[in-house]
Amino acid sequence: MSEQKTHRLVKAPQISARYLADYMAASDIKKRSIIVGCKYQPITRIVQHDDAKLTISKFLRSGEADTTPLSQEAAKLRARLADSEFDRDVYDHNADYIDRFALNYPALALPDAERQAPGAKSPIEIEGVKVTTDLQMRLRRLTKTNKVRIGAVMLRYSKGAVLKPTVGAWQSAFLFGFLMKTSTEAEAEPEHKLCITIDAQSGTYYVAPTDTVSRFKNMEAACAAIAERWDNIPPPPKAVF
Repeated sequence: MSEQKTHRLVKAPQISARYLADYMAASDIKKRSIIVGCKYQPITRIVQHDDAKLTISKFLRSGEADTTPLSQEAAKLRARLADSEFDRDVYDHNADYIDRFALNYPALALPDAERQAPGAKSPIEIEGVKVTTDLQMRLRRLTKTNKVRIGAVMLRYSKGAVLKPTVGAWQSAFLFGFLMKTSTEAEAEPEHKLCITIDAQSGTYYVAPTDTVSRFKNMEAACAAIAERWDNIPPPPKAVF
């Protein structure tokens, strides 16, 4: 009798924007762990925060100050019937995510800009690596001289753990570079203060730093190295495919 599979092999180089930010701020040992996890993905079901991110995305775009709608959506998730213990955990974790964001939102002073839908989840290829993105909102404003400035928002959340500022800065730098490469609006340019990573746990947000252009070049170099090493990355111990 064959052993039960434990991991799924991702043949082509791929990483999420979230993990790329983690990678850029990580030690060499942690970097290896991140890339192994990207190439050999555990089959075990992992709690995702899709409900929470969708709810918060809609709330942010509404421009409302009253967080009651967030609390109501969290309550609905806690009251939702679950078919399994895992589903119960998913609903409760998403409710916790929403409640934490609602608690911190009143102190979250986002820049003044038009809030737009995030659009389709469009991956970007960087030096042979497919980098997946999950925007929660796009931002757009006109300057006093009628120049178009654009940005985007991504959420991060880890229950009980605050996002490290170094990681937040790298993720916002990625957003700036992503918009530079993908914007289809004529003459629109990304703006540092509109490229934002929000830590739902702490209520802190991070904008793209002033050295973002050089940071994005470093991310391109990192992706090139990942693509070159991909085929030779060994699986985790005892992994079964």
